[in-house]
Amino acid sequence: MSTGIFGLQTTISNSVRISGIGVHSGKPATIVLQPGEADQGILFERYENGKRISSFKAVADNVGPTALCTVLGTHPGEWIATIEHLMAAIYALGIDNLVISVDGAEMPIMDGSSRVFVDALDEAGIVKLSKQRSYIKVAKTVRVENGAGWAEFSPYDGTRFDVEIDFETPVIGRQKWAGDMNADTFRKELSGARTFGFMRDVEPMWARGFALGSSLENSVVIADDDRVINAEGLRYENEFVRHKTLDAVGDLAMMGMRFAGAFRSYRGGHALNAAAVRKLFETPGAAVIVSPRGALPFRLRQEGVVAAGPAS
Repeated sequence: MSTGIFGLQTTISNSVRISGIGVHSGKPATIVLQPGEADQGILFERYENGKRISSFKAVADNVGPTALCTVLGTHPGEWIATIEHLMAAIYALGIDNLVISVDGAEMPIMDGSSRVFVDALDEAGIVKLSKQRSYIKVAKTVRVENGAGWAEFSPYDGTRFDVEIDFETPVIGRQKWAGDMNADTFRKELSGARTFGFMRDVEPMWARGFALGSSLENSVVIADDDRVINAEGLRYENEFVRHKTLDAVGDLAMMGMRFAGAFRSYRGGHALNAAAVRKLFETPGAAVIVSPRGALPFRLRQEGVVAAGPAS
């Protein structure tokens, strides 16, 4: 198996800062990626005016709302939103331990893809630690459905994503991306795919307090006459499904460790991705943890909120 799930745990060599705006809040957003210790996992810490408000480990137990993005936490005063593009880069580049300090409630959207995060992690440098990885092995098929959409995990000798979307608009239509996931594949085929939306949805979303920072600089926008209005057009012929796959990589990174298995979805999204992870974890015998000590039974309850509420 050459998927990068075996071997030593990793982190980054140096800290790196990324600044932009939040796609939903429209407010300035700055994050600092810092090296983590072995077995620490991916840890997000939210700060307001220099004071730590909350801290969440990036695991499925801590996933909150999934309507338009993936959120850690359930209370707006504490949660950290729109983490999926960063988490996709972290997972694809094989980084196991990281501390992410967040100034505010949301990740910076940057250009709407994972490319800036990949570049930042490369700049920080990836180093190996002294401890071996554990990983999740999918042992039997599980499936969730929501209307016409569905998502499933199944056993596979590697890590594979197979994502299909189907939109009525002819500019998207039915698109599919499938392949084994590794750093090179992610860099070349997925990392630059941008989030997208429809012009007709903008005002209703604004009214609900969403997409206040969305623009042609960070989103592919489809007009009412079914054309892409971004002057530069698309980065890939099937950029839409590539971005949905990028999102799936980020959402499945919330499993808390790497996984060996195949993930397939049709007309999926953040909510269905999260539901599939829950189904995998809740189904007896569907997943096992493979560790340096051998196979261990999977326990649903992972390390959850590390710290919530005011902290000094």
